[in-house]
Amino acid sequence: MQKIHPRPLMQRNQWFDLDGTWAFALDSGAVHLHPHTVDFDRQITVPYPPESVASGIHLQAHGRAVWYQRTVDCSQEWAAANAGERTLLHFGAVDYCATVWINGQQVTQHSGGHTSFSVDITPFAAAPFELTVRAEDDPLALDQPRGKQDWLVEPHSIWYPRTTGIWQTVWLERVPAAAVQSLEFEPDLNTWGVHVRLQVAGFRPGMKARVVLKVAGTVLEGTGLEEVLADDIYTLSSPELHRVIPLLDGGIDSHRNGLLWSPEHPQLIDASVELLQGGEVLDHVTGYTALRSVTIEQGRFLLNGSPYPLRLVLDQGYWPESLMTATAEQHRTDVELTRRLGFNGVRKHQKLEDPRYLYWADRLGLLVWAEMPSAYRLSDRSIHAITKEWLEAVQRDRGHPCIVAWVPFNESWGVPDLTRRNRSRTFVRALYNLTRTLDPTRPVIGNDGWENDATDILTIHDYTPDSDVILERYSSRERIRETLLHARPGGRNLLLDPALADQNLPVMITEFGGIAYITDAKRGWGYSHANDDETFTAHYESLLGAVHECAHIAGFCYTQLTDTFQEKNGLLDEYRRPKGDAARLMLATRGPRDARTVDETLIPDPFGYSLEWQAKQPL
Repeated sequence: MQKIHPRPLMQRNQWFDLDGTWAFALDSGAVHLHPHTVDFDRQITVPYPPESVASGIHLQAHGRAVWYQRTVDCSQEWAAANAGERTLLHFGAVDYCATVWINGQQVTQHSGGHTSFSVDITPFAAAPFELTVRAEDDPLALDQPRGKQDWLVEPHSIWYPRTTGIWQTVWLERVPAAAVQSLEFEPDLNTWGVHVRLQVAGFRPGMKARVVLKVAGTVLEGTGLEEVLADDIYTLSSPELHRVIPLLDGGIDSHRNGLLWSPEHPQLIDASVELLQGGEVLDHVTGYTALRSVTIEQGRFLLNGSPYPLRLVLDQGYWPESLMTATAEQHRTDVELTRRLGFNGVRKHQKLEDPRYLYWADRLGLLVWAEMPSAYRLSDRSIHAITKEWLEAVQRDRGHPCIVAWVPFNESWGVPDLTRRNRSRTFVRALYNLTRTLDPTRPVIGNDGWENDATDILTIHDYTPDSDVILERYSSRERIRETLLHARPGGRNLLLDPALADQNLPVMITEFGGIAYITDAKRGWGYSHANDDETFTAHYESLLGAVHECAHIAGFCYTQLTDTFQEKNGLLDEYRRPKGDAARLMLATRGPRDARTVDETLIPDPFGYSLEWQAKQPL
């Protein structure tokens, strides 16, 4: 498996990861505040969290803080560094409050368990240095964004083992003195162009930026397009640049359509940016973008201007041996499995996913709904923490073509009593509007599942096991309206404002199904039960058949992709093996109405169990 850059949208060649063996210490009471007082008495494999088997620790008890330490020597790799070049230390994600020391000197702090952060460590990089990380993660802090991580020692109900500390790649990057600090692309189908926004660190007058956009290989064979779609040099009058780069001027639709990104045709546009001064290349970064649009119109979800029925599956993003952490191979396999089962997208549930998962979704063609991990108590702290981390996530990930919706809240978690408490309702509206302000190009679902208020799509969680009830509730516009106004499939009102039923917003069933395949050897729970392959597959076919008959539903999200610890309601077990006939499951997912198909020969067969860790698991 190729090594995937931990920041796929803005890459430099000069980087290496620090994953591997670190010294480790558990600080159960969070009493230590400086590395000099800590006894590092064991080892851990980073980036796997200490609660996981893969970490080598498999921590069973709760603790409030953990410590990591290792010696880093990048002096050889950086030996040819030019004067003024800098060394940046990056963390993919550390849950929850991270403090970082170099040689005993504190260099940065960060709060937020799912978002990335960086620090300039240039003064220390010329010689070997000691890197120490402290992560504090209070298991009982219910006003801390935690997603599906349990606050009890034994996972219960719908919550899973905790993920404490470092759980994504730690890496170093060498950066020129004058460098591209941030780079974003935003497609614009109105102009058939791409907005490019970049910021420069170490700006000096006379600098220029050369932006080159290409389509790799011969993907657009026969269109008459040049390989280089754009090659423009811009003079920088300030550290910031915003330009619209036209990709096509006129031309017939077939030429244009060859550039559009979709799950059926995941056409990416390779990007290269050089920072120049006096003909000298100061910095060079690469990434990618895509041409595609997401809009809402007349009760439909539109992709690239055409109605596009969404076939999503709920994806928790957990693995039995490594919890929320996955290898690049596992990320790719999950994307391929999802497509092989007939889905065109995922709703990443209560987890902000590793950007390398988004890379594979971009490259292989899978839509993603991005969702904020919830807190479970409303307080001043939760308001600050959720807002900060969510806005960091939107800014980090909005350049990924695969993301087509943002979901700040799920099922009113962390915003209790929405029908009665103005504070909760105002918070949902505020985060909806902030998200729309940061990214006006995608729909936002303020609170997924019920108690819809500030939203671009009306979403319903309905776990009825009866396909006839699905038809009764959703098979016509009139029945959908009646359901929105009067039914309570999750025991909650679906709308806070009844007027939403008449605003012609798309309606989606964003959680349903949850059939558990349970035998004496496989205990657990689900929303309905099957005890053999045929019963499981037939029940899935019945539910999906009913949903496909509901022509006025804009899409669905089935619960769920994989078994996750005590929840046995996946289409695949926890080791990604299908529970029923995979071909029948795929045909049921697609249904008869959607003529769009994916050539399955283009997708490597992930049911071959080529992964070593997967092949070793008991049947």
